Amino acid sequence: MTPLWHARQRALGWVRRNTRWEFWPPAMAYVPVVPYVLFQSIRHRSLTLFTAANPGIPSGGFVGESKAAILGNLARAADFDVLSADLPIHVRVRAVKSFLAERRLSFPVVLKPDVGQRGAGVAIARSEQDVVSYFQTATGETIMQRYVDGLEFGIFYYRFPGQPEGKIFSITIKRFPAVIGDGSSTVEELILRDDRAVCLADLYTRRLKCPAGYVPAAGEGIPLAELGSHCRGAIFLNGSDLETEALRRSVDDLARSYPGFYFGRFDIRSASIADLRAGRFEVLELNGVSAEATHIYDPAVSLLDAYRTLFRQWRLAFEIGAANRKAGFQPMRLREFVRLVAAQQFPAVKKQHARRTKHDDNRQGEELSMIADGR
Repeated sequence: MTPLWHARQRALGWVRRNTRWEFWPPAMAYVPVVPYVLFQSIRHRSLTLFTAANPGIPSGGFVGESKAAILGNLARAADFDVLSADLPIHVRVRAVKSFLAERRLSFPVVLKPDVGQRGAGVAIARSEQDVVSYFQTATGETIMQRYVDGLEFGIFYYRFPGQPEGKIFSITIKRFPAVIGDGSSTVEELILRDDRAVCLADLYTRRLKCPAGYVPAAGEGIPLAELGSHCRGAIFLNGSDLETEALRRSVDDLARSYPGFYFGRFDIRSASIADLRAGRFEVLELNGVSAEATHIYDPAVSLLDAYRTLFRQWRLAFEIGAANRKAGFQPMRLREFVRLVAAQQFPAVKKQHARRTKHDDNRQGEELSMIADGR
């Protein structure tokens, strides 16, 4: 293909990326949501009431929560362990190898920061060298987790305190895009020719496991994404038709086993659609109040429908927070909430917040015991 064709296709990708709302950056997509959240704050007389939606998770799971602490409360979470950032790289690498050996596993293994958002810092390490490379740039504590094969989904769940059963709010099917070789085109050309992949051409070419100029054989598949994060290139589709009574009951049982959890999204993997419908799955992560009902990123979902979903989601967060406040659980103080959010952006604030968090560990433990007793 000529340089002019490449330039034209990249320009086309830029236009599509900026006109299809699913690719908008969060700061742009959430512009109408912020006034609605403020409206709910005024209505319920608290700017941070949503942080009480999940009393069993710090900040309700809005930001800065430990993924390991959450996974530790989930009986169906995939096996994991946590590595301190203070350990030398060679010690952490040896710990990963021991983690696999003790469980009679082989590569790949999932590595991810204990505190993180939107898939940042998550990697699937397929060799010891991948592990070494990961720890050369990793900061903060790292979770090593057993790699779970199968299909990936996001299930958003909510339950009002005192109600005997919860509901599934949203089901997202996560698909991992790939291009198929024709024996003559380079991987880059295949990406630029694909109607959707062209929108994220730069992202996909940066993350290729092979050179962009590689020419795959006819029928050879080249994966473009392997993580179930939309901003990392996964495709999200509406899976509401997959809900069954068995699945709802299975998710509800799991959610109710977590003290103080009422609202959030389970990221899971299941061996097949049939297994999912039967309620058989493993949990990769649980995200709290800031999680999204990610089916809204289905290209078939209109911007208006997406906002309807987001508005309803935030209304539920405030209403569940209000119910928990009535039961005696207080939302975060505004000053502490602002400090927490700032800690995720500024390293100096983050260190100070970490010291405060350690100081509050005993209080958090007492609250969890109280929640468990009253569940």
